[in-house]
Amino acid sequence: MKILGISAFYHDSASALIEDGKIIAAAQEERFSRKKHDSDFPAQAIAFCLKEARTKPEDLDYVTFYDKPFLKFERLLETYLAFAPRGFSSFAMSVPIWLKEKLFQKSLLQKKLATFAPDVDWESKLLFAEHHQSHAASAFFPSPFDNAAILTMDGVGEWATTSVFEGEGNNLAVSREIHFPHSLGLLYSAFTYYTGFRVNSGEYKVMGLAPYGTALYKDKILKNLIDLKSDGTFRLNMEFFDYCTGLCMTNDKFNQLFGAPPRLPESAITQREMDLAASIQAVIEEVVLRLTRSLGKQLKTRNLCLAGGVALNCVANGKVLRDGVFENVWIQPAAGDAGGAIGAALAAYHIYHGGERHVCTGLDGMSGAFLGPTFEQFEIETRLKAVGAVFDVLNEDRLISKTTDGLISGKAVGWFQGRMEFGPRALGGRSILGDPRCRNMQQALNLKVKYRESFRPFAPSILIEDAADWFEINKPSPYMLFVTEVKKSRQKKMTAVEMDLFGIEKLNIARSDIPAVTHVDYSARVQTVHNETNPRYHKLLRAFKDKTKCPALINTSFNIRGEPIVCTPEDAFRCFMGSEIDVLAIGNCFLEKEKQNHFLKIDYKDAMQLD
Repeated sequence: MKILGISAFYHDSASALIEDGKIIAAAQEERFSRKKHDSDFPAQAIAFCLKEARTKPEDLDYVTFYDKPFLKFERLLETYLAFAPRGFSSFAMSVPIWLKEKLFQKSLLQKKLATFAPDVDWESKLLFAEHHQSHAASAFFPSPFDNAAILTMDGVGEWATTSVFEGEGNNLAVSREIHFPHSLGLLYSAFTYYTGFRVNSGEYKVMGLAPYGTALYKDKILKNLIDLKSDGTFRLNMEFFDYCTGLCMTNDKFNQLFGAPPRLPESAITQREMDLAASIQAVIEEVVLRLTRSLGKQLKTRNLCLAGGVALNCVANGKVLRDGVFENVWIQPAAGDAGGAIGAALAAYHIYHGGERHVCTGLDGMSGAFLGPTFEQFEIETRLKAVGAVFDVLNEDRLISKTTDGLISGKAVGWFQGRMEFGPRALGGRSILGDPRCRNMQQALNLKVKYRESFRPFAPSILIEDAADWFEINKPSPYMLFVTEVKKSRQKKMTAVEMDLFGIEKLNIARSDIPAVTHVDYSARVQTVHNETNPRYHKLLRAFKDKTKCPALINTSFNIRGEPIVCTPEDAFRCFMGSEIDVLAIGNCFLEKEKQNHFLKIDYKDAMQLD
């Protein structure tokens, strides 16, 4: 049985195709359209999935959408009625769009699908899952657990913002929910907006900024903004928020509470923004820990699955793992709305169709998240020649040796290998790599390669067999979704003078043997690399370890600020020529910047969008 899952029309549109419960392919539309967080119908992602699965559109048994538009419209109307006459301008803007497009998404989906096969009766094949059901299915069914508690947390689906499911075999049952407007995701997004970053894009910046600050405002948030119960359930004080009726997240009362208007985007970041970030991060961690501890007491299972946008908060995830209430924690790598495409397809197969579930005996059912396009060597060479690239073709051993030497000499390396990752993280398929032992590499990569804020942290990729020697972690972390502490034996104690430095002034202080991936609080967002899912990247790390005794590399996504992760060889070459990446290893092709035609250089810096 073949089922296509679709997530679309809000942000991070995506498509996934499963066959008899196995995930064959998945990709976000942004990677093909080159529009970051693209919300359009994922036509190119669908075409890729069909091609990868060698499936004709007419051979699909079902197509499943990741939420229910009628329930969303019901929530919209009831919310405006509850707050009337406030918010009329917002109502007047949104309702025509709903009446023209979103309310009739079933018809719209049928029309879009008809472009692939006009003679198919798409109405009979089209199914709709609830939003949080899609999240829960994406977390539980690919997990390595026969049973689990599933916690989904995001901005809002139809009504639910936080949901608890219980999974057993091929069954998935919701047991409780928290409904809009009381939302952990929207609370975090309010502070994303207030600290001057972009909602649905900049939340990870707030998380990255938090260690530079002190949680001075935590008590104020808990006293005024959120009524938090001992079991983690909560309600927000809507007097401070404008997202129900207005066109922005917060209001004047919020500004008065924190003593100033929102920071203007791109303006200087001050200690105040760092303290606000630290404070909301501390509150989120408190809520999530109370929720998971409550579930641990109520449910018999020792397994926990997480999904929804809040599950991308890897600092909170790391604390849940270390808390030990659940012995095992598994998180969907595409935990946001893109992952809903996988969840919708799996929900249709296991819940609607009753398909048998086979729990994966390996890491999980996500194939390391390497579910996107790949390119054969001859195709890579053909495409690179067409864009004027100069390259050498090497065998694998020579490619890895030259790449390793480049890393050791301090070069930034573009690494384009195998299938593209599904989800927001580059995991060694479409990555920019660097030497983590270099104390200035974090700032250099941020400012000279990514063209973004210097404070943003980078993650270490490390051989799974060496992870416990370098980090306080004893579980696999293949998807970069857990933050943990660097081993004490690898840390470098800060001097009294260094401790007295303020905020971002601490950035370039070497705090460990791998300073470029060690955050100011001695933490790191670890990715464990497994030979089973990414043998070439594993081999590169082994070669780097053999020459340096360090089994880790800096791993950041292969893109510049405001651009989606690269998808094709042409994308990779453009990014290579538009940034200060020194070396590009793409398939068996090895490119050095100084050998390229300088007329092909692109000035990306001035063309980048805000992210």
